[in-house]
Amino acid sequence: MMEDYQFRQAMGKFATGVTVITTEVEEEVYGMTANAFMSVSLDPKLVVISIGEKAQMLERIKKSQKFAVNILAADQKELSMIFAGQIEEGKEVPFSRLGDYPVIEGAAAQITCEVSSEHVEGDHTLFIGRVTNIHLTEANPLIFYSGRYRSLEEEEVSAI
Repeated sequence: MMEDYQFRQAMGKFATGVTVITTEVEEEVYGMTANAFMSVSLDPKLVVISIGEKAQMLERIKKSQKFAVNILAADQKELSMIFAGQIEEGKEVPFSRLGDYPVIEGAAAQITCEVSSEHVEGDHTLFIGRVTNIHLTEANPLIFYSGRYRSLEEEEVSAI
C-alpha cells in the first residue's frame, strides 16, 4: 500500500516553478502560494490551477470567477513563504494591477485568467482559466525541488 508520505516524496521529485495565485473579492486582495499550475491549451489559451478543499482561496475564486498566476522571480522566496503561511503576515506585499487583476509586482510572469470551468477531483478543485492578459519580465524563476527552494543556474543545456 502506498503511503501519503511516499506519494509526497515522489511528487517532490518533480521540479516546479513557484506561483502565487491572486484574486480579489469585494475590493480585498487575496493570495496563496501554489506549484500546482500548468498550461492546458494554446488555442484557446488556457491554464489550470489546483486548489485544495481546505484552502480559503477555493471559495474566493469561486466567488470572483477570476485569478492571476504570478510566476515568482528567483528573488521572491520571502513572498512565497508569506503566502504559504510560513512567515507571519504583517509584511507589506507589493501588489500592482494588470488590467482589473491584482498581481505580484516583480514576478517573472503575471498571467490573468477568467474561470472557464471547474472540476472537483479528489480533495482539490481544478480551475481552468481562460488567459486574458500576460506581462513578462526578464527575471529568472524561483524553483522548488525536493522540499527546498532552488535557483536556476545559467548554463548551456541542450534543447529538448
